[in-house]
Amino acid sequence: MFEAIAFYTFSAITIVMFWITVTSKNALYAMSALAAGMIMISGFFFLLDADFLGVVQIIVYTGAVMALYAFGMMFFDTTRDVKERVRAPKLVFLLSGMTALVLVIALVAPILGDHIEALYPMKEGIENPQAVGVVLFTKYLVPFEVAAVMLLVAMIAGIVLAGKKMDESLTLKVEDEFTQKGAQ
Repeated sequence: MFEAIAFYTFSAITIVMFWITVTSKNALYAMSALAAGMIMISGFFFLLDADFLGVVQIIVYTGAVMALYAFGMMFFDTTRDVKERVRAPKLVFLLSGMTALVLVIALVAPILGDHIEALYPMKEGIENPQAVGVVLFTKYLVPFEVAAVMLLVAMIAGIVLAGKKMDESLTLKVEDEFTQKGAQ
C-alpha cells in the first residue's frame, strides 16, 4: 500500500516538474523544475530497492542539471527573446522526425535483442553496484556510450562558449582602457 501511494505521488510530482520545465519561459524556473524532477525520479529507484542507482541519480544527474543551470545563467542572456526564422518548416520536421526514428531504433535494438545476455536474474554473491555495471556494459552499452559522447560534446561546447565570452570581455576591457587613456 505504501509503495503504491509513494509511486503515484512521485509520478504526479515528476510529471508536473517536467511539464513546468518544458512550458516555462524563465530559465531559472525551468532549470529548478528540471532538478526537482530528477530528484523525484530518484524516489522511484529507492522504491525499487535500488539504493545505489537512487544515489547516483541524485548526485550525478541532478549535479549535471545544476552545472547546466550554472552555464545557462552565466553565459546566456536569458532575459532576451530569441526569434528563429525557419525557411522550410516541413523539411525541418521531416528530417528531425527521421533522425529521431533512427536514434530510437539504434538505442532500442540492443536492449530488445535476444542475443545479448545480461545477469538477469541476479546470481548469488553479486552486489547491486556490480550487477549494475555488468548490465550497463553488456545490454545497455550503446546507450551508455551515446550518453558519454553527448556529455563530451556538451563539455566542449561549454568550454568554447566560455572562451568566446572571455575574449569578448577582454576586448571590451582593453577598449575601455584605451578610451580612458585617450581622454586623459
